[in-house]
Order: sequence, then structure tokens, then C-alpha cells
Amino acid sequence: MKTAVIQFPGSNCDADALHAARLTLDPDARFVWHSEAGLPDGTDLVFVPGGFSYGDHLRSGAVAARSPIMTAIKAHAERGGFVLGVCNGFQILTEAGLLPGALGRNRDLHFSCKPVHLRVENNQTAFTSAYRGGQTIEIPIAHGEGNYYADPETVARLEGEGRVVFRYLDNPNGSLNDIAGIVNERGNVLGMMPHPERAVEALLGGEDGRGVFQSLQGALVK
Repeated sequence: MKTAVIQFPGSNCDADALHAARLTLDPDARFVWHSEAGLPDGTDLVFVPGGFSYGDHLRSGAVAARSPIMTAIKAHAERGGFVLGVCNGFQILTEAGLLPGALGRNRDLHFSCKPVHLRVENNQTAFTSAYRGGQTIEIPIAHGEGNYYADPETVARLEGEGRVVFRYLDNPNGSLNDIAGIVNERGNVLGMMPHPERAVEALLGGEDGRGVFQSLQGALVK
């Protein structure tokens, strides 16, 4: 799966994302700088990584969502291409309108960095098919603004359409309905706060994040 990892000023999880992509999906995965106008030819997956793009100026992800590369990412998603936004990447996707809702300050107003347990709520997506429905997995978080919220109608629609794909078992940030990850209507764009790219090697603490990448590999074959 040809993968492009987007870099913004202030990104600090881009190297992790590239390593995970090369390990699990594409040995030739490459960085794409935010000011570039287009994606590499043949890109299958755009990985929007975590970090503090533009120092979280204005709001987390607000400035990055207006970078030149976002026009190409939106067009990629509209064509059915896969987009994975993790942590700050999730924030960027909501700010860019690729996913509904927003991410606010954690409930306790503290930065939280620790492993958390998630339940796979929907394993019938391109990002979750390698998991069992209802499976509990452990993936680390590292964020200060991971509190997902949206208006009641949007939350009801996400729940009713099965678009909440990951849910916290012990909510670390106050997210509505314990939401940890959602997909768009088409199912080709995923935003999640936990970091699957930091859970792809047993040597580094666990491999529960591999399922996201294995699912994508399977989706491409289909």
C-alpha cells in the first residue's frame, strides 16, 4: 500500500508514523511536506501524524488544516483513497471538515501519556477488519486535547451508522460516549486519538496497533 506521511511544522510523531508504515505497509513510504501541492502518484494511504502542528496555535490542527497539501488530501479522500489521522492528525481532519466534531481540552486540563484500553466497536471497516468485534486492545495515548465532542444530532448519527470504531474502556479525556476513533460516511477516513503506530512491535511494548495497518493492507487487496 503506497503510503505518504504528511509533515507539518511542529509534527513530532512523523518519524514513528513513517517507521510503522514501512514496517507494516510500504517499505518505500515517504514523507510529504505540508507545503507541497500534491501527493506522490499512486498514493493509497495518507497518514496524518500526531504532534503539535504550528505549536497548536489558535486551536490544535487549525492552521495545519489550511496548509496547501490539504487540498490534495481532500481530493484523495473524495476519490475513495484512505486517510488515517492520529492524535493531532485527528484534530487536523476535523478542522479540515473531513470528519465531524472537534477535539477540546482534556477533562482534567492535563496532558495525558499512557497506555489505554479500547474496545473495537465496528470491525467492518477498512481500518478494523483485522480485529474481532468487541475485542479489547491496548494502545498508548499522548495528548492534551483529546476530548471529542459534537452536537447531539452528529453523535447520534455516528452511533447509529456504526461510525464509532474505537471506544475507550476507561475514558482518559472526557470524550462524549467514550469515543476514541471515528470514520467518515464512506468509511475511508479514520481519525483516532490513540497511537496505533506506537504499538506495532512487541519490543516497544505491544502490537495491538498492527491491526489497523493489517486491515488497510487487506482492504487494498479487495
